[in-house]
Amino acid sequence: MSHFYSIFSISICLAFGYVTYAVIPILPASLYGMFYFATGLHMGLLNADKVSSTIDWIIKHMGVCFVPAGVGIMNYFDLIKSNGWQLLLFTIVSSVLLLIIVGSFYQYLLRGKPNE
Repeated sequence: MSHFYSIFSISICLAFGYVTYAVIPILPASLYGMFYFATGLHMGLLNADKVSSTIDWIIKHMGVCFVPAGVGIMNYFDLIKSNGWQLLLFTIVSSVLLLIIVGSFYQYLLRGKPNE
């Protein structure tokens, strides 16, 4: 019965995500749904014990979701091979920039809190 509860909870949160996306199309509907699901768990609206076994199963089999991306990479291997250094450079620069921005924002948030 807990699997039914889990699937129902995830589906309802995803449906709310699609409704939110229809009103505010900034983020994908699945991200809105994940936000609603996490909020429901945090606020105690959803029972974490009932959804944990299904979530563990989903995480265990998540690798299947990456197969299409791997096939896509193989289909465009020549393009990636010819522009590989540009892709690598962009990946490194964007990762470093993201790290700097997130770290700076975190330090900004910590300035307002007293040292413990």
